[in-house]
Amino acid sequence: MRSLLFVPGDSEKKLEKGLSSEADILLIDLEDSVSGERKEAARKVAADFLNANRNRPSPRLFVRINDLASGFADDDLAAVMPSTPHGIILPKSNSGKDVTRLAAKLNVHEARAGIAEGSTQILAIITETAIGTLSAASYPDASKRLVGLSWGAEDLSAAIGASTPRDAAGHYTDVFRLARAVTILGASAAEVAAIDTVYINYRDDEGLTRECEEAERDGFTGKLAIHPAQVPIINRAFTPSAEAVEHARKIINAFAENPSAGVIGIDGQMFDRPHLRRAERLVERARSTA
Repeated sequence: MRSLLFVPGDSEKKLEKGLSSEADILLIDLEDSVSGERKEAARKVAADFLNANRNRPSPRLFVRINDLASGFADDDLAAVMPSTPHGIILPKSNSGKDVTRLAAKLNVHEARAGIAEGSTQILAIITETAIGTLSAASYPDASKRLVGLSWGAEDLSAAIGASTPRDAAGHYTDVFRLARAVTILGASAAEVAAIDTVYINYRDDEGLTRECEEAERDGFTGKLAIHPAQVPIINRAFTPSAEAVEHARKIINAFAENPSAGVIGIDGQMFDRPHLRRAERLVERARSTA
């Protein structure tokens, strides 16, 4: 789950283009990119697209529904769940309770559609409201369906009245750096993937590359995209290099050969159990990417 590409749910042309983008996950959007008067049309387009492509090996197909307080979420689920999406994106999640509520709704829709219970995954966007940002620690045990947490800067800026989430140099200001940080911590606490937010300047390859590298350094394992041109850059940044995988395997093998050791020396450097855990996670990421 490196690259997750948003595509408007009411655009058949863009949905078809998204299939060839090499994104790991295609996010069929029924929320922000679809106007109120186009919601019903988007639901039909999304359902038809899911029916036509759900058996493809990739990309996996998730649907971003409208938030639970919008009045649209139940209609979104009723329209798309019979077409068996791989997952649902929950925007403006205020706490783990919202994930639990969505999971209960999915139980009902899966039963009606004859889908195995629990097969539809959930990825929650957790910082688009003030209370959501302050509730990042509430996601452990919210639902076994939960596979990832992401964050949003633009909706949060609107919610709190900030004129922009970045300063003149292009860096996030403190509130948004906090939102980013609690997403990583919340995902780690819930033992799910941490997915970085979108980079809205889709023509700035250098800026996107830099932001991806910083996100991967800090613990994110993937990033949301708003344009197909961003996907290759994101995939490169979040795919562990062969050298990194080889080094991680050295650490894993060294501890396997010395199971009682607390510290291992390799190539003049000392590694302890936290390094082993990090190496195991990197190798698992490489395996899932392959």
